[in-house]
Amino acid sequence: MTLNLMTVAAAVFWICASLISYTYFCYPAVLLIAYSITQLKRDLVYLTGRMDRRVGTARGDLPSVSILVPAHNEAAHLPGTLENLQKLDYPQDKLEIIIVSDGSTDGTNEILQNVQAPYIRTVLVPQRNGKASALNRAAAEATGSILLMSDASTLLRPDGVSKLTRHFGDQSVGAACGSLEFIGSDESKQTEGIYWKYESVLRLMEARLGATLTASGAYYALRRSCYQPLDPSAVLDDFLIPMSIRKQGFRIVYDPEAVAREFAEDSVSGEFRRRVRLAVGSFRALPGLIRTPMSVLTRVAFFSHKVSRWLMPFVFIGLLAANIPLIGKNAYGMAFALQCLFYLLAITGMISARRKVHLPGLLCYFLCAMNLAFLVGFFRALKGGTEGVWQRAN
Repeated sequence: MTLNLMTVAAAVFWICASLISYTYFCYPAVLLIAYSITQLKRDLVYLTGRMDRRVGTARGDLPSVSILVPAHNEAAHLPGTLENLQKLDYPQDKLEIIIVSDGSTDGTNEILQNVQAPYIRTVLVPQRNGKASALNRAAAEATGSILLMSDASTLLRPDGVSKLTRHFGDQSVGAACGSLEFIGSDESKQTEGIYWKYESVLRLMEARLGATLTASGAYYALRRSCYQPLDPSAVLDDFLIPMSIRKQGFRIVYDPEAVAREFAEDSVSGEFRRRVRLAVGSFRALPGLIRTPMSVLTRVAFFSHKVSRWLMPFVFIGLLAANIPLIGKNAYGMAFALQCLFYLLAITGMISARRKVHLPGLLCYFLCAMNLAFLVGFFRALKGGTEGVWQRAN
């Protein structure tokens, strides 16, 4: 009986260790190799053909664009965002900006009521219905052929509209995704900032392979004809919308040259609350996402980059639990000691963040907090309830 228990524990340990290694190290390494081969082929084609392979800025008849901005209690950021939006280098007769205030109570409505720019339209919704409902309302009001999704705390570059719209000259493109630079505290730069750099590299490599999965919700564009109203309870709009467009037969592209700036959560605890909400939406949407038609590469990326990450909390728990009965055997004791060291560093990182003292382990704390958020989100998804409304945590 003991032998069987040890055998099962060893099997669980190695399965969990393999899944962790694959998700965080092996998949990125394989992606890098595939990306390098693809890039080498592109370089060879360019060298032999000498044709311009860059997507040029659209000229001539520019598409009409509607920028959709859902907002809830964004009075702190709105003045700067409104100023930023009025400095966009795009013809005003081709541009409209629709800002939907979703049950704001902090002065957001008063700011929007004083907007004078004729191409900025505001919709004040008295009751909070959630971001998905706000996007649906804005999309219904929009007249542009291209919808550009943004957030009330996002700052676009002057060429931020044209950088994305240039891709729609290709009729096979249904959505174009931009990249984000985060503005944040020292804590967020050492946690979310590092994670986002890692995530951005993965997105770039997947895009080169034609396997773009998701958009940054604060900055992406799509054809208005491709937009399908979201379920009011939906949370992952920047994942569900691109997947819906992919299901319609269009391509999703990623443009690393299209860059916007976004305010990150000030603390890991603020990001934790946001990730719990995203986790609820992820698990609820999973059955439908699995049924979405995808190419082989895109499906591999979906399970390797998304689904495996969502399951990591259970894998980490399984690794630790399976390691305990194996402590006295060979290298398993060292593996257990390394796990304990990791969680100890996470604790010192938490103390560092909360007491504002310099201790090691802030990144370990962030990784543990984000995995815990998905564990909490999983059980909330099972429980049911509404997660479609959002709130600013910082």
